[in-house]
Amino acid sequence: MIEIFKVSKSDYLELLKIWEESVRATHHFLKEDDIAYFKPLILNTYFAAVHLRYTKAENGKITGFIGCADKGIEMLFLAPEYRGQGIGKVLVEFSIAEFDIEKVDVNEDNEQALGFYTKMGFKVVERSEKDGLGKPYPILHMKLKNKIDHEISQS
Repeated sequence: MIEIFKVSKSDYLELLKIWEESVRATHHFLKEDDIAYFKPLILNTYFAAVHLRYTKAENGKITGFIGCADKGIEMLFLAPEYRGQGIGKVLVEFSIAEFDIEKVDVNEDNEQALGFYTKMGFKVVERSEKDGLGKPYPILHMKLKNKIDHEISQS
């Protein structure tokens, strides 16, 4: 069974390390300058702006984390050696129940994330040519399919 824990500020550096390892393993479209640009933003701004939860291995090492705000998943990163073990699924399912998650934005070039969220019940509803900071990385805006179906039935 995978347990979920609330993040404290003392966990931020370990989360940042997982973020960087995960980005390097999955975000091949990012340039080194982009990673350097995002790193202090993640640590000093983004972590504090979301509800953060993490999972850990028996040895106490953090294996993955999720950050949510405004009914959306803002970040989900797993230590590369723990991918494919159901941790992401557990974190997403927990967040849907705990934070009433209904949406997520995914880099179009991150095919693994797109496949994962599709499998989790999200559907692409819109596309933006640039990311939220105006960088040239197209974003796919996804919404939980059951939320879309509910909205349609309400209209």
